[in-house]
Amino acid sequence: MATPLILDVDTGVDDALAILYAVASPDVDLIACTSVMGNVTVERATTNTLAVLELAGHADVEVAVGAERPLVQDHEPFPVVHGPDGLGNADLPPPASAPSDRSAARAIVELAAERPGEVVLVATGPLTNVAVALTDEPALPALLRGFAIMGGAYDRSGNATPAAEANIWVDPEAAAAVFRAFSGVPADSLPLCVGLDVTEDAMMTPAHLDEICAAAPSSALARFLQESVPFYMDFYGRTRGFEGACMHDPLALAAAIEPTLCSWETTRVEIETDGRWTRGETVTDRFGIRTSPWPVGWAQEDNARVAFGLDRGRFTRVFVERLRALVASTA
Repeated sequence: MATPLILDVDTGVDDALAILYAVASPDVDLIACTSVMGNVTVERATTNTLAVLELAGHADVEVAVGAERPLVQDHEPFPVVHGPDGLGNADLPPPASAPSDRSAARAIVELAAERPGEVVLVATGPLTNVAVALTDEPALPALLRGFAIMGGAYDRSGNATPAAEANIWVDPEAAAAVFRAFSGVPADSLPLCVGLDVTEDAMMTPAHLDEICAAAPSSALARFLQESVPFYMDFYGRTRGFEGACMHDPLALAAAIEPTLCSWETTRVEIETDGRWTRGETVTDRFGIRTSPWPVGWAQEDNARVAFGLDRGRFTRVFVERLRALVASTA
């Protein structure tokens, strides 16, 4: 039976690929997308999400508009990474469908409450919507079947700053609130945290893109991929010397569906909100220092399951197969 799933997105190129992965996956029932500022403004994220869903033949999926700014600071999008409109050089037609009447936070809470213990939430942007949903309904962790986060750099440097990964850095206060809300919940309800430690091993290369699009190279979906993904790859080529691009958001979705793709460590994560150079850092107690006999000031409870290993070959194979099948189906 397919898992009912909500995707909370700031739709740039890799969020778009995560949306396509979701609708291409027979084990996923994408019941809603919720938009948040991040890669782009929330208005652009909403438009992009609606347009990508229509392109994939899933205009019936609810899209609810979320936070337009972080909890306490201003927001600046990342056009250098995803392009001025978030989808590289692609120019999709304006979507015919409209967003939902309910807010993102309300949609998350109400959909989880309608199907307690069934819905999986995957957040691939800043955690502002999730923080608001938790304020509205503190019992949300118990209502969800699972929760996965693309965000953080748990045992390595960041990508927005040397200390911080971009999604956490955009709204550290929201991330801190989310991790606090999951402190001490049952182990199988802890968030699956998919950060740069594993997502930078999940690469989509030009050869993978060609293989996906070869199923129907003249289709609208293939043209979209050929126009959007190379822009994202060019950013990695210029800044990191990669021949390809990191599949941050698709991997978080894939891990939520099939956790055995990654190896996990259960631990506690705190978010730095005050440091001049470390704001947005995911400070991770990998070695149980919080249980030491001297006072370190940390709460004892676990609040996260963090990915530190990836079956890269299996992820890449399934990702390419599913997107290729989706392209073929929309020809």
